[in-house]
Amino acid sequence: MKTIAKTVATLLCVAVGINFAACKGSEKSATEQEVEETSAEIIKITAEQMTAVGIELGQVELKNLHSIVRANGQLVLPPQNKADVNSLTSGIIKRIAISEGVSVRKGQTLALLENLEVVKLQEEYLALTQELTYSSQEYDRQKELNAQNAGTGKVFQQTQVKYEADKARLKGLETQLRQLNIDIAAVSAGNFATAIPIKAPISGIVGKIFVKTGSYADMQTVLMELADHSQMHCDLQVFEQDFPKIKRGQTVKISMTNQGNQTLTGTVNHTNQSFEDDSKSIIVHVAIDRPDAGAALPLLPGMYVSALINVGSQTVKAVPTEAIANAEGKQYIFLQTNDDGRDAARHVFTKVEVITGTSELGYVEIRPLETLPEVATIITKGAFYVMSMASGEEEEE
Repeated sequence: MKTIAKTVATLLCVAVGINFAACKGSEKSATEQEVEETSAEIIKITAEQMTAVGIELGQVELKNLHSIVRANGQLVLPPQNKADVNSLTSGIIKRIAISEGVSVRKGQTLALLENLEVVKLQEEYLALTQELTYSSQEYDRQKELNAQNAGTGKVFQQTQVKYEADKARLKGLETQLRQLNIDIAAVSAGNFATAIPIKAPISGIVGKIFVKTGSYADMQTVLMELADHSQMHCDLQVFEQDFPKIKRGQTVKISMTNQGNQTLTGTVNHTNQSFEDDSKSIIVHVAIDRPDAGAALPLLPGMYVSALINVGSQTVKAVPTEAIANAEGKQYIFLQTNDDGRDAARHVFTKVEVITGTSELGYVEIRPLETLPEVATIITKGAFYVMSMASGEEEEE
């Protein structure tokens, strides 16, 4: 920046026929004072200098621009797209069928768990199936006898109770076996399973695997994690003063902070109704448009983002983009003030810090940090050169 400032200062001096060595001398000449006097806040420029570098003047205007709210946040997965894999019974891990980072589909076998009690459960189910067959036949026989008044009502009732109880027990055992992913048809044919298949509750990516072959696991043991990245969304932190502007359905432009600023688009889905800890910020949930195809790199939970939330059109103070000068991470405009009375051709400007907002159609929204006149004349083109000149003179001083 300092090198550029010196170069611009040199060009300005050459443009009006002044030797650069004289420009940077410790003693100001009368000619130099007529050309330029610069301080940290006041910049004085002659008409010749303005013409030399194409500096133009204009007014701060009122423009109907799309207003934005800036926010930061990170990518997250909704709870329904994350799953812990557990077993419904205890046992020893016989085999792990997948590795971390691979994609799996819902219902795919992830591991096998051995439990001797499961074999007993299948034996009980098969025995009860055969007993129910006898109970059903006896019930039908007693029912027919009772209809012909050839049997006793008490025996019929006992037969009916046993038949209904056997049906209920068999239904319960069948439900247990199905929950353990045991093939009922195979058990009915006498083919018992010696290991329980642990299956994926959702489709997604396998995360951390917490067990190994031979490990003991019970119902409280988390075997592994799964995550479905297809429904990735963004949680943004919006501060209290901006929260009333946020509405469902507003469009959002999202930039991946640490991924080359690749951009995504999204829509405000819903907002929390409480503050996050002591930050006085509120979480805004943004649904990402096509998260599986909109990014050049895979999207992972926890990635940091910055976002621009389009909160609608508003009439705001705006200036051309070339009216903004940047220095040390801040933005400035140059406001024309009354000249010093010595030279009608001299233009006097004050450097005013501003906060910029939305940018559209060559104009950018500004929020000055000090009050501007009702009709404010500013430099609308060439602000960069004026900032360079001011920086160069400050360095020489």
